[in-house]
Amino acid sequence: MTDSALRLVWIYPDLLSTYGDRGNVLVVERRARQRGLQVERIDVRSDQPVPTSGDIYLIGGGEDRPQRLAGERLRQDPGLGRAVENGAIVFAVCAGYQILGHEFIDDRGERTPGLGLLDVWSTRGEGKRNVGDIVAEPDSRLGIPTLTGFENHQGITHLGQGVSPLARVSVGGGNGTGDGTEGAWRDTVFGTYLHGPIMARNPLVADLLIKLALDVSALPPADNTWYDALRAERIAAAQAAPA
Repeated sequence: MTDSALRLVWIYPDLLSTYGDRGNVLVVERRARQRGLQVERIDVRSDQPVPTSGDIYLIGGGEDRPQRLAGERLRQDPGLGRAVENGAIVFAVCAGYQILGHEFIDDRGERTPGLGLLDVWSTRGEGKRNVGDIVAEPDSRLGIPTLTGFENHQGITHLGQGVSPLARVSVGGGNGTGDGTEGAWRDTVFGTYLHGPIMARNPLVADLLIKLALDVSALPPADNTWYDALRAERIAAAQAAPA
């Protein structure tokens, strides 16, 4: 974190911002300000360089062609990789999650290199598309409660030895491999298929990123009334839905 403010970087809102993923940066910003923190938010369009001095980088989802374009631009721009080397936090959703891995399938059906920031690779499933609400139990080391989110993807993401699952699903498809895993994480880099946006449904995920950026184990309390009501509603609805 800089001396003056927590720097939030929202990567490529012009390409990667489906299913309300822009809400993630809004929630992280609000949760930080609720704790009295100054926040500098930087929206980086796809024709702009990614700064290396951010504290938290957020990437959303997108359709296949925008995903390919975003992957091409990020491979040519060393900013995000250098930020991770400097200890920055990255949280990516759906198409952004796949871009963080070694490779994914693009809109032309071709294998396309990713950034290699997570030891995962994505293929395209041949069966039923994963669409609907997710309920998942996060890795206990993260100290966050049951996750709720919305998935809509045909991708199947395989995890290598260098990452851990972000969570394990009780409802939904998650990574699509059939092993119950959802998302992946290593150190300060996180990927998930959960839209929602995930931060609005799970504000303690936003708090986790802020704690990592500040290098603290706890934050002052914040009002969770609205968030808790939404979480309870969506978890109950997902658990009650027919399989």
